[in-house]
Amino acid sequence: MATTRSLGAHPDRFLPPDPRVEEPYRLTPRLALRTAILGVIALGLFAVLFLRLWALQVLSGTRYRDAADNNQVRTVPIAAPRGPLLDRNGRLLVTNVAGTAVLLWPADLPKRAGRDTEIRRLAKVLGVPRQTILAKIKERAGDSLTPVTLQVAVHRDQVSYLLEHKDEFRGVTLSETYLRRYRAEALAAHILGYDGAISKAQVGTLRDCGNHTPRYRPGDVIGQAGVEATQDCALRGTPGVAQRTVDARGRPTRPVETKTPAAAGYAVRLTLDLQLQRAVERAIRYGIELAREDGHWAANGGAAVAMDPRSGEILAMASNPTYKPGVWVGRIDRKRIAPLLDRKAAEAANYPGLNRAIDVAYPAGSTFKPVTALAALQERLVSAYESLPCTGTYTVHGETGAGQTFKNWDPYVDEPMSLSTAIAASCDTYFYRVGYMFYGLPANLGPRLQDWASRFGIGQKTGVDIGPESPGLLPTPAWRKATFTTKTDPEHWQEDRLWKPGDSIQLAIGQKDLLVTPLQMTRFYAMVANGGNLVTPHVVKDIELAGDNRRAPKVIQQFTPATPQRSGVDPGALEVVRQGLYDATHAVNGTATSVFGNYPIPIAGKTGTAEKVVHLPGYDGLMDQSWWCGYAPADNPTITVCVLIENGGHGGTAAAPAALKIFEQYFHLPGVYIPPANSD
Repeated sequence: MATTRSLGAHPDRFLPPDPRVEEPYRLTPRLALRTAILGVIALGLFAVLFLRLWALQVLSGTRYRDAADNNQVRTVPIAAPRGPLLDRNGRLLVTNVAGTAVLLWPADLPKRAGRDTEIRRLAKVLGVPRQTILAKIKERAGDSLTPVTLQVAVHRDQVSYLLEHKDEFRGVTLSETYLRRYRAEALAAHILGYDGAISKAQVGTLRDCGNHTPRYRPGDVIGQAGVEATQDCALRGTPGVAQRTVDARGRPTRPVETKTPAAAGYAVRLTLDLQLQRAVERAIRYGIELAREDGHWAANGGAAVAMDPRSGEILAMASNPTYKPGVWVGRIDRKRIAPLLDRKAAEAANYPGLNRAIDVAYPAGSTFKPVTALAALQERLVSAYESLPCTGTYTVHGETGAGQTFKNWDPYVDEPMSLSTAIAASCDTYFYRVGYMFYGLPANLGPRLQDWASRFGIGQKTGVDIGPESPGLLPTPAWRKATFTTKTDPEHWQEDRLWKPGDSIQLAIGQKDLLVTPLQMTRFYAMVANGGNLVTPHVVKDIELAGDNRRAPKVIQQFTPATPQRSGVDPGALEVVRQGLYDATHAVNGTATSVFGNYPIPIAGKTGTAEKVVHLPGYDGLMDQSWWCGYAPADNPTITVCVLIENGGHGGTAAAPAALKIFEQYFHLPGVYIPPANSD
């Protein structure tokens, strides 16, 4: 039996005994040799690693630092040329020109005082306020991968200076870009729109265009108004990507290497006819001149629309005053864009940024009478050949016996008239009587005149493919109750919220609360012209892959107009109204016979003189808005025209002659304008 001996008796033992083994651990010669070998190997590895680190940092540190500094890669976006805008015949409306953009990488700017010095020098060279540069840098804070665009359309002298002093402007690079060129300057400005740098809010709210188009990013140039905005996805193209290797000071060390080339945007063909558009804009100015010559000093604006009544294609649409979209291209001049942004400047210039054809609503005046006529025929309130008195005044007596008298525009008339004759002569008192008939209908039937007017597109947006668009206002009893309340009209709300006989009477001739846009009225007259179909106005025809000298354009997407809505109006009723519109331009008592009666192509249409409360410097009160709406040829219409001259007086003396100028261009036939002796 083994006996246990004390540790002192065995000095060669260095570990405590382990009960699981019979013999204690011993440091044998073989174990000592292995330990020594492992130790030598470990020391050798650490020595090699230490020497390598020492060599990298001490012997080669400067060389590697310089190599790192000289291999900073910058990803530079390559601008994609926006697609052109074409008229219906392929004429260029908007294209591109080459330009130079100045980009800044904020991370490469000097530190502390040197940073502010460089920014001040940049501001002086580029003509950009220092605060503007700082604001752009701040807006892009946290995005070190995208350069800040300081200026586009840089003059060659500025480019030369920056190239000669490139060592003094750290982080500044020059890049090729494309600038919009509006070939006809202000022509069709409200339709074409303009482009500009995307805002921070737009980056977060605009929806991406789809799988084949890159998403919106800071620094993108996008459409901001008109077709440029609505068709941005087709026009913008796909930006390319290039790489630039620079040193620590931002100086290029290698040529720029293109990784992905830019792809140009598609061409967008519009329904506009360039020559007709030019004629329409001239026609508005002509109408304004005629109005001023006739003593209407405040005539200072207007709108006109020419549309194909069969399809809704807008052939021309203009608003006056207008602006040049080119003011948004390149370096922005704050004074030139002030009327488009600043309220006081816009008011002084009569709001040139407003598209009066679709976004401003006016009382329709007598151009609304065909709406009343169709509704009255549909409701059997009058018949085609029934006569009603046309007198100088019309009086409605109330329950107390007191009466309200409404005046005719011609105070001397006194004869019975049929409906078509009343349209031709624009007899107010005839339509006052019809309006009172509508007021007398049972309340449970609802507002029948308004119901038919709504079917004809009055009081609602037309759905045109540019904007913004006003729906106008079609007043109803429910609208009055909702509008005039204790909050909005604390003193007279109980009376003002009631629908009275005068409301129906005034509505019948397109006055009082009714508001329409010129495009709404164009759409209505197109419905009369085409047999009762309510078309959807539009300005975009198709999207194309632009052609060149060797290939024709290829249509990528054809825009098919929405199916016309059936108005439900009786063909016989339409025929009565069409006869009245033809007589208005050809009969002896027609309000525009002197303007259109001798024209080689038969034209049908209606004048309108609409009273509107205006607020002008030195004047507050009523002024007449001059209207004319119609179509041609009268027997087979291919064009509908509507003209409005603000504060222009009678429709026959300003708007109708302006409309004649449009027909002259469309049919390529001159006309002879004879001022009307008496006109609504």
